[in-house]
Amino acid sequence: MSRVPVYEQIVEQTKKFILTGVLQAGDQIPTVRQMSVDLSLNPNTVQKAVKELDRQGLIYSLSGRGCFIAADALRILREEKRQGLHDLQEQIRELAISGIGRDELVEIIDRVYEKQGRKDK
Repeated sequence: MSRVPVYEQIVEQTKKFILTGVLQAGDQIPTVRQMSVDLSLNPNTVQKAVKELDRQGLIYSLSGRGCFIAADALRILREEKRQGLHDLQEQIRELAISGIGRDELVEIIDRVYEKQGRKDK
């Protein structure tokens, strides 16, 4: 029921799987046909997601063998997230202007990291 196109949802979920270690370099992803059956989707929708993952360098295909997670997929995604820090900095600046205190922000950040099972600062 999301307003986000289905192929984008597949791309984002695949990225999340890579970032969390569910999918690792060299892992094979399901075929377009298998994903379309499993998710009850039009194969063209799934193919569009696969093409986008390939375009971003997150997967590669071997003719007749399928698609696999690229060796540097995790590095690519981490770099993409690091580039998002600038946007976060702007949002924090706006929150500070709005009167949201540093302690409140740090508390929220700590909660997020605790939910992820990470204690690093």
